[in-house]
Amino acid sequence: MKAALVGADGALLHEARRATDRKRGADAVVESILSFAADLRAYGEEHFGESAVAAGVAVPGIVDADNGVAVYAANLGWRDVPMRQLLGERLGGLPVALGHDVRTGGLAEGRIGAGKDADRFLFVPLGTGIAGAIGIAGTIEAGAHGYAGEIGHIVVRPDGPDCGCGQRGCLETLASAAAVSRAWAAASGDPEADAADCAKAVESGDPAAEAVWRDAVDALAAGLVTALTLLDPTTLIIGGGLAEAGETLFTPLRAAVEERVTFQKLPHIVPAALGDTAGCLGAGLLAWDLLSTEVSV
Repeated sequence: MKAALVGADGALLHEARRATDRKRGADAVVESILSFAADLRAYGEEHFGESAVAAGVAVPGIVDADNGVAVYAANLGWRDVPMRQLLGERLGGLPVALGHDVRTGGLAEGRIGAGKDADRFLFVPLGTGIAGAIGIAGTIEAGAHGYAGEIGHIVVRPDGPDCGCGQRGCLETLASAAAVSRAWAAASGDPEADAADCAKAVESGDPAAEAVWRDAVDALAAGLVTALTLLDPTTLIIGGGLAEAGETLFTPLRAAVEERVTFQKLPHIVPAALGDTAGCLGAGLLAWDLLSTEVSV
């Protein structure tokens, strides 16, 4: 878990990290979040001389932001957690905003990160899976049911691997950091090898690694072109673990996207700027947005 005290301008005033401790079960994870928030508030009072005025929390899975409920998160084992209510009670009635982790990270990248000059952008973190956040004029489009941006489940290879969503050949089964790790572990014969190892092998000219990398980049480009055909963003922001490979990823990816576009306008394809602090910075922005909405009402 990553947490921060965030100024009204998005400045990172203080950052802290703790283990999620999910092995102890869903209830323990929720309690960890609540106690972490309370400790962070106390830190602010002690070191800045005033209390936080609102709280934001970003969680994975399915999120009902309007009602403040963390509906479902497979990795954390919870269902229908009234996160906003629980956090508000622990923080003495402080206003609380709840958001989806990727969309919240996208909000931060759009306002104060790589997309701050883009009116329309798509933020795509490449991690264990692949998700997306659609940025429009400083806000993130959640969709009618909160599912907008799930680019990882665009089918790019209909005969590809089975996906946990029930389809075959989804983008995240082929181009996520986890997918590259699996493919390189098999190709290298080293079960401990991961995507970072594959990138290093590509840089050293290993032909087997180059083949694995090329397959992933090809699938990623196919998914991104589908997304930009639908959304027409000015900027594509690529983050997550795979983006840490730098130009080893971005040079072939830009070329592969350019090869596929026909009538579409080619967007700027750039690395995310905020790294793994994007989520907690975005949660802070959600909290400030909540306060400005309350004031305007």
